[in-house]
Amino acid sequence: MDIGFIGLGNMGAPMARRLIAAGHKLTVYDTRSEPVQDLVKLGAAAATSPRNVADRVETVMASLPSLQISEAVALGPDGVIHGKRIKRFIDLSTTGSRAAIKIAAGLTEKNIVQIDCPVSGGVGGAAKGTLAVMVSGPKADVGAVKDALAVFGTVFVIGEKPGMAQTMKLANNVLSATTMAATAEAIAMGVKAGLDAAVMIDVINAGSGRSRASDQKFPQSILPRTFNYGFATGLMLKDVRLAVAEAKELGVPNEVISKVLDAWETTNTEYGGDSDFTSIVKMIERRAGVVVGKEQ
Repeated sequence: MDIGFIGLGNMGAPMARRLIAAGHKLTVYDTRSEPVQDLVKLGAAAATSPRNVADRVETVMASLPSLQISEAVALGPDGVIHGKRIKRFIDLSTTGSRAAIKIAAGLTEKNIVQIDCPVSGGVGGAAKGTLAVMVSGPKADVGAVKDALAVFGTVFVIGEKPGMAQTMKLANNVLSATTMAATAEAIAMGVKAGLDAAVMIDVINAGSGRSRASDQKFPQSILPRTFNYGFATGLMLKDVRLAVAEAKELGVPNEVISKVLDAWETTNTEYGGDSDFTSIVKMIERRAGVVVGKEQ
């Protein structure tokens, strides 16, 4: 299948590589030349803009870091909306349902189908092809691209309306953010009381408190003090902000996730948006007066 791919960052680059490895023909674009050239070496063709990508292929995928960039790539002056060949735009980014609905409405005016397709599973999942791939869009168009999306992991068809997959992704990510923050506070509590953090993690993982935070993030990136799990604080903050905003707009209780948002706002302020999101542990350590784990 001929596919355009826009956005070759931490998630996009490994996903694009998997498409090439699966035999798909890629036309790629990124604002940085290095990741483009890396994929050209693997057989991809380089494009000069999102519009140029959409001039060459019918199916365009995008993996982008912010709502503003997603909207510009889709609807901007040099966006895919102005492409000559594009028929469907698959947004792999996390934008929230409101942005997805706006993009879908704009693209529909040019008879371009918007397919929401946020993913979950981190950089490791993108490289291994073990992501959770959430899709919403017209049945026929989703069916046309489902095999290509399966290269990334397990495909879950959420519904046909624009934004439905985005809502699913926000629900997932706000739970991820919550378990990360809560596990950090629980471990800091134990360490302050004299417990060993590594033993605590072993007990939690054998018990009912187990989560992705305790099972993977703490052993891999926090206890060794590397803080390099591979997802940025700023991106997690963006997702939690979107989740809280969506909950408020829908009129559902949001007391817990609003408090979680406060913790991520503080982490972002103190450690910066480019820091690894496991830095929330450092924020909690500072206030608890403890250090979790040991440098190797």
